[in-house]
Amino acid sequence: MRKTSGRKLARAFYERPTVEVARELLGKYLVHRTARGVIVGRIVETEAYVGPEDRASHAWRGLTPRTAVMFGPPGYAYVYLIYGVHHCLNIVTEREGYPAAVLIRALEPIAPDAARAPLIPNGPGKVCRYLSVDRTFNGLDLCGSVLYVEDRGEAIAPEHIVAAPRIGVEYAGPWSEKPWRFYIRGNPFVSRPARASSRAR
Repeated sequence: MRKTSGRKLARAFYERPTVEVARELLGKYLVHRTARGVIVGRIVETEAYVGPEDRASHAWRGLTPRTAVMFGPPGYAYVYLIYGVHHCLNIVTEREGYPAAVLIRALEPIAPDAARAPLIPNGPGKVCRYLSVDRTFNGLDLCGSVLYVEDRGEAIAPEHIVAAPRIGVEYAGPWSEKPWRFYIRGNPFVSRPARASSRAR
């Protein structure tokens, strides 16, 4: 039986290599405490975006008002809008001044109430809708008490983690082939399982 509470991740967890953080976030729990109750989702899919040289990253073009949070301290939310419709939640990683982050691509809903049941968070935009997260959360400290990640003592074995290329970054040339998307093998809430050629790493 899964635990219903756990230890909030400290900033030191995020102040590490982004790929490592992206893998280890699998099986952790995103918690949003709202005025109407607590929303929880188990992280089942992530993507790593690493440094100014990563052409798939927003930070590749340098520091801008939009990407400023990525250049800040680790453990903060970087939330942006795509296609003018969908919000995407990222967690800033590594040292301050080095732009890197982990995109939360999919969650497994935990004990959703009837009102949230239709919201299946199997994609980055759906994650934000499920959690009720929008651009107002950009720059929020995820080591605080509103939106944060919990470790409930669940470690995902390496053979159950799939590493695959990131989605929707074909424009990034060789960087599009980096196996920096991670997900829990066989989980039904993963946004897009990789082809059979992908393997656990």
